[in-house]
Amino acid sequence: MDKFFKISERGSNVKTEIVAGITTFMTMAYILAVNPSILADAGMDSTAVLLATCIASFIATVIMGLYANLPFALSAGMGLNAYLAYSVVGAGICSWQLALLAVFIEGIVFIILSLTKVREAIFNSIPMSLKHAVSVGIGLFIAFIGLQNSKLVVGGSTLVEMVNFTEKFKTVGIGALLAMIGVFITAILYVRRVKGSILLGIVVTWVLGMLCELIGLYVPDPAAGFYSVYPSFAITDFSKLGETFGQCFKIDFSSVSIVNFIVVIFSFLFVDLFDTLGTLIGVATKADMLDKDGKLPAIRPALLSDAVGTSVGAVLGTSTITTFVESASGVAAGARTGLAAIVTGALFLISMLFAPIFTAIPSFATAPALIVVGFLMFSNIVKIKMDDNNLASAIPAYLCILSMPIFYSIAEGISIGVISYVIINLLTKKYKEIHPVMYILTVLFIAKYIFL
Repeated sequence: MDKFFKISERGSNVKTEIVAGITTFMTMAYILAVNPSILADAGMDSTAVLLATCIASFIATVIMGLYANLPFALSAGMGLNAYLAYSVVGAGICSWQLALLAVFIEGIVFIILSLTKVREAIFNSIPMSLKHAVSVGIGLFIAFIGLQNSKLVVGGSTLVEMVNFTEKFKTVGIGALLAMIGVFITAILYVRRVKGSILLGIVVTWVLGMLCELIGLYVPDPAAGFYSVYPSFAITDFSKLGETFGQCFKIDFSSVSIVNFIVVIFSFLFVDLFDTLGTLIGVATKADMLDKDGKLPAIRPALLSDAVGTSVGAVLGTSTITTFVESASGVAAGARTGLAAIVTGALFLISMLFAPIFTAIPSFATAPALIVVGFLMFSNIVKIKMDDNNLASAIPAYLCILSMPIFYSIAEGISIGVISYVIINLLTKKYKEIHPVMYILTVLFIAKYIFL
């Protein structure tokens, strides 16, 4: 084991790798509650989504550990699941079955690109300001979804406004209040560097919800979408997986144009590309795994792990699988090899036995996780240079960030960011700042607006 994973060579030991693998799982296990909640809004069965997420996470993470020998864990990416549920299916572009087909095709394309240097070349063509802006914009988008799911933000005369806590207090009001309390709990735990703070925040908020239901402050109203928060301890119904497994191959293009479908695929490709590469480089830097040129030697097998996981996940019934930034928690705990990743992957597989518990977690308990994770992604804004000498790149970054939550679409934010970057730099004669690939992306995005 030591020879295969190079544990001693990288200054670690088996115990450290195991503990670090558990730590990584604790910090990202919230996805098992959040992902079914989000994709259920697209009409998918929550238990099926949880099972698919567990299996796909296990496969992708184990490949990462065995093939790339890196301590990085993978699961359904935050932002990408929201894009599928709200910007694609929720917006009426296509069914969730076709959305999964788009994810499957994206994974196949990435497998091909990961076997070459194309994926890295595309990444290098995009300016850093926009890479950071995409992360920040997705953070705001996720946080906004969390605010809506918890009913803290509702529609009103100003389009969005804070909920009236006294109106329907025993359903909407108490749920929103508990979500707000959950945000503070999660934030305090995170600031105090408590391991698994996001997962603990979900659990504590959920327990508070149980107490409120016990004393009558929270009253379930299934007709209005408010169910009992007490979990079912029944055996996991593994047959539920059949409701999503292979559904991506039941093709029916009668409800969507080919152009729209291609745009969806491209949007998944674009967002996943930067999310994965950015996470790999960021976490690898923290683990001191980059070479003297700032490159990750094992980046190709790492990208392939991500690509295979995405295609497998789509077949099983979940959104894009990507490398999680929470892997940094395991690295901080001493993880340096793929053994830690295998431990994390095994825990995902074991989690399938507790599916009824995860699917019972109410949206007001998972909303704080969305809001806090949104902050973690938003923190990249400090990396965007906004001084007078960098306005030509800062303004497009700002427009990209602003567009995602306002237009309720990650794709729109990316489109506007790329188009504005090329136009502003082109008209201010900063030709050297524009990579040739950016012109191609701009033409494609403009074509989208013309022909959709």
